[in-house]
Amino acid sequence: MYDFTCVDAHVHPFFEAENNIAMYESPATAQEMVDLLKAAGITLCCGSLIHKNWKTSPEGMKKCNAECFRFADTFPDFFIPGLIFHAAFPEESCAEIEKYYKTGRLHWLGEIVPYTTGTNSYAIEELFPVYDLAAELGLPVNIHPMTNQDVAKVAELFPKLNVIMAHPGEKVSYLEKLELMKERPNLHLDLCGTGLFRWGMLKHGVKTLGAERFLFGSDFPVCNAAMNRAAVLSENLAQGELDLIFSGNFRRLAHL
Repeated sequence: MYDFTCVDAHVHPFFEAENNIAMYESPATAQEMVDLLKAAGITLCCGSLIHKNWKTSPEGMKKCNAECFRFADTFPDFFIPGLIFHAAFPEESCAEIEKYYKTGRLHWLGEIVPYTTGTNSYAIEELFPVYDLAAELGLPVNIHPMTNQDVAKVAELFPKLNVIMAHPGEKVSYLEKLELMKERPNLHLDLCGTGLFRWGMLKHGVKTLGAERFLFGSDFPVCNAAMNRAAVLSENLAQGELDLIFSGNFRRLAHL
């Protein structure tokens, strides 16, 4: 069903303007978003729907998740939905995960960001039931870090949960992430956003930890998917390493 040639593990779909996080005029529609990603060489993508005016209610969370799955229904061969959850509503969050997991179509949680989790920290007791359930079901969670240590703490507390940190960041933050990843084998890095434009960044990470710990992502429509893909291709990695980064690691973590 899916073409795993190049998986973008970090996009943010939308139908309505209030959910479009693009900084400029494009993409203006869901179809344009898909067309632009395909033109950038992306053959499959995954991510969560983010409401710019997030309403802190179970209904707001449920609406975002329903819209994310509607995007998957509209582009069934191209998009895999990522669910969001909220610390203020752990019971409802777990119910959402269980409901969509039963459909056989839930393989990913996140990216989650502070205003969709209701907290500036992720290693908090309110979210422990969500992590317990995700680990039980084999669902990875992609987290936008407020601090690297906070996300690493989640990986430490839940060693059976595959945790993905989004955004390499600049050198100091990136090197810190690599050190934390050495300590936590269930901690991975999503290459979206700041970082890949620094020459040699990915090559250094692969040399340090192996290609198995990195996933290609763009954060489209905020960031340029074509530029990130070209950056990965330019770093003189072996074909086997590229295969893992572009699709193999995602397939393994998502059980696809």
